[in-house]
Amino acid sequence: MRDLIDNILFDLDGTLTDPKEGIINSILFALDKLGIKEQNIHELDTFIGPPLRESFAFRYNMTELQADKAVSYYREYYSVKGIFENKLYAGITQLLSFLSSSDYQLYVATSKPTVYAVKILKHFKLNSFFNGVTGSNLDNTRTDKTEVISHVITEYSLDANRTMMIGDRKHDIIGANNNLIKSLGVTYGYGSHEELSAYNPDFLSNSCSEIETLFREKPVSPAF
Repeated sequence: MRDLIDNILFDLDGTLTDPKEGIINSILFALDKLGIKEQNIHELDTFIGPPLRESFAFRYNMTELQADKAVSYYREYYSVKGIFENKLYAGITQLLSFLSSSDYQLYVATSKPTVYAVKILKHFKLNSFFNGVTGSNLDNTRTDKTEVISHVITEYSLDANRTMMIGDRKHDIIGANNNLIKSLGVTYGYGSHEELSAYNPDFLSNSCSEIETLFREKPVSPAF
């Protein structure tokens, strides 16, 4: 892969870390403040990955003002407690260590606010692996993954032809396609094989060890 790729962009939630506990607890806190009762808590996994404001608006038929209020309540809990109700996926540290030592340039591209992403990376001692961290803004701008990826490419003057996005949801693959970069979908997060393959990623991997193997070997045909 070294002859094809120099720069690797990683999604955060569902790719580097499993944030489910903190995100679900933060959503329930916000809903409680709004007087909304969620009967199907198991369905809230759909909030992991996409822009938060859009998820609130879509699931609960909220106006823009109501969705903004929901995000504000969500952050009351998340910024203090939910952010650390989180865990690394197995093999992530080893994968990042290998890629970094192999001279790949690593970046985080997430729809999560940059300030939270930086705190999470520092908490798990992953920050030293990354050349840059780009997320959304606290005013709910730059939440779309296409925008986030575009900003990374521009900010760090990356060659799109030698750049890959790694993520677990369709938004990561769509964002990569829209920016004309390669993509790798991971199935160990919150996007299914079907969701990811529908948007034609260049590669699919089921684990961190599979990603490492891919970057150790010559490129192969997409795994779907």
